[in-house]
Amino acid sequence: MRYIILVIFCALNLSASAQWWRGDFKKHVRYPQISQVKDLSLKRFLADKQARYNPMRLAKNVVPRSQFSLEINERVVMRAAQHNMRFHEYSLASYRFSELAKIYVSENRLSEAKWYYLQSILISKQQNDHQHTINNLVSLALIKADLGDLTQAQQDLAEARDLARNTGRTDDVKLIDAKIKFVQSNKVWLPKSELRYAEAVDVTGKSK
Repeated sequence: MRYIILVIFCALNLSASAQWWRGDFKKHVRYPQISQVKDLSLKRFLADKQARYNPMRLAKNVVPRSQFSLEINERVVMRAAQHNMRFHEYSLASYRFSELAKIYVSENRLSEAKWYYLQSILISKQQNDHQHTINNLVSLALIKADLGDLTQAQQDLAEARDLARNTGRTDDVKLIDAKIKFVQSNKVWLPKSELRYAEAVDVTGKSK
């Protein structure tokens, strides 16, 4: 019995050796190691991912393309503004109100945009944030011009110009001067009656 088992074992061993030499058994192939991600690359990836999905950055910098995205941005910024006001973070709240106003302008909800710009201006003046006040006044003036209130629009631009000049912001003064000329010369913002009157004068002049 012992010899029979020995013969069977030798036969199996020879069969396995033959398969090995014929290549029936595949050798273990060692593949090159995957290169490790450097800490700097990982940190950059995570930072980009966080910045890409940061809702506050989305509300501030991303231009909305649909009504649904506008509503989402409005909710995000509104909650942030409520949080800032609750915890007396008035400077941040002022910027949130400006963001809300921009969203309402993109929706052509000018009356609401006007109200939030006014709130932002009140806070920015108290915080002595001159640059933000100037930007808000210019934006508010353009909204008033769109609503047909050219007198108040020019008053806001004049206030913004005086503040820019008194604080040494020469570039803002030049920009505001251009806005003043634009408001004064743009006939699109004139009341319909004035436009009809101007057309009638032109027709009368040509008939003569």
